[in-house]
Amino acid sequence: MTKLSVNINKIATLRNARGGNLPDVLKAAVDCERFGAQGITVHPRPDERHIRYQDAYDLKPLVTTEFNIEGNPEQAFIDLVLAVKPAQVTLVPDAHDAITSNHGWDTITYRNYLTDIISEFHKHGIRTSIFVDPEPKMAEAAAATGTERIELYTESYAKDYLSGREKAIAPFITTAKVAIAAGLGLNAGHDLNLDNLRYFAQNIPNLLEVSIGHALIADALYYGLETTIQLYLRELKPWLPV
Repeated sequence: MTKLSVNINKIATLRNARGGNLPDVLKAAVDCERFGAQGITVHPRPDERHIRYQDAYDLKPLVTTEFNIEGNPEQAFIDLVLAVKPAQVTLVPDAHDAITSNHGWDTITYRNYLTDIISEFHKHGIRTSIFVDPEPKMAEAAAATGTERIELYTESYAKDYLSGREKAIAPFITTAKVAIAAGLGLNAGHDLNLDNLRYFAQNIPNLLEVSIGHALIADALYYGLETTIQLYLRELKPWLPV
């Protein structure tokens, strides 16, 4: 079954909006695991507008499932990852002024750059994943960097799902097959939610992990965090009908 990693950035956003420590990001991460999440994801940005670098340090001894740190591999981020040593680092080419991640890597242009960074993480036993658009050539080039996984950027799938889910998922299926043939593991994330998650998970072969934050935390406002995590886990069960 595909693993669910909960991105807790939005919990940190709420904390930072008021100051203090309410809600408690560390407790939220522990509770997400207790409620069934199989991983915790954070995406610290240079302005620390949600997850702070210190949060990553504080979370490391608390996370008992898989700890995934996402971000643009600038030097401060690289230093953070090497110090914390999460199970996985996901490399995302987000600009400083981006509201959220909005495109994948050009793994052809940045092949050498990514290869050097990935090599450094591997020296410290950290698995890597590269955030990519659903383009087969980008998956092929990602494999040449030495990364173990790619994360499919699913915004276009989510956007087009209601107008035609077969067409929306087609480039992801093609890219997934190319990635698997190249020996890559598959993760996915961005705008996946309770409406579109099951169809995606059941049609992408060998999908190892989805990272979900914004939609899951928004749903938790209505259903509660424990119930929401269980609802997302249910959508990932392969034996349920699409």
